[in-house]
Amino acid sequence: MEKNFYDVVKGRRSYYGIGKEVVVSHDKIQEVVEHAVKYVPSAFNSQTTRVLILLDNAHDDLWNLTMEALRKVVPENQFSSTEDKINSFKDGYGTLLFFEDNSIVESLQQQFALYKDNFPVWSQQTSGMHQFAIWSALEAEGLGASLQHYNELIEQDVKSKWSVPNSWKLIAQMPFGNPTTEPGEKEYKPLEDRVKIFK
Repeated sequence: MEKNFYDVVKGRRSYYGIGKEVVVSHDKIQEVVEHAVKYVPSAFNSQTTRVLILLDNAHDDLWNLTMEALRKVVPENQFSSTEDKINSFKDGYGTLLFFEDNSIVESLQQQFALYKDNFPVWSQQTSGMHQFAIWSALEAEGLGASLQHYNELIEQDVKSKWSVPNSWKLIAQMPFGNPTTEPGEKEYKPLEDRVKIFK
């Protein structure tokens, strides 16, 4: 039975236990990503979001690369928990890398000087909407995902390995796969403190 939009939003959680056994095809994953990249809005219709889909060996390569980057900065006697965490992402089926194309942001800053300071903010908002839309779509397909941020540690290595243009700024990594564990209970702050209605 297909989930409705409310169920998908509610079910979208951070899944840290993920596996490689997935019934969703590579083509379907590409379709999910391309649908979001095409239709999710952006300020001034700037369409700044870029996504790399890493599957199979490319997915494993990313987390091997991340592991080695972390090995350089995490003390050896504390590395065990870091290694377990990175391996939990590597255990998944694939990873999505979210970028924003700063060349477009900079061009808009020049064209519309009045809004210069807003364009980087709007770019981040666009990226966030894409992340949410794709994360929710993966949930609708029965996949679990989480959002990671090893940006500064791995950005240059990622750009080199996958020939990413220098103007693309790495924003987030989203490992995904077949859920192998359920997320814990989540606490929600009272809605009356977070939503105000006036008539």
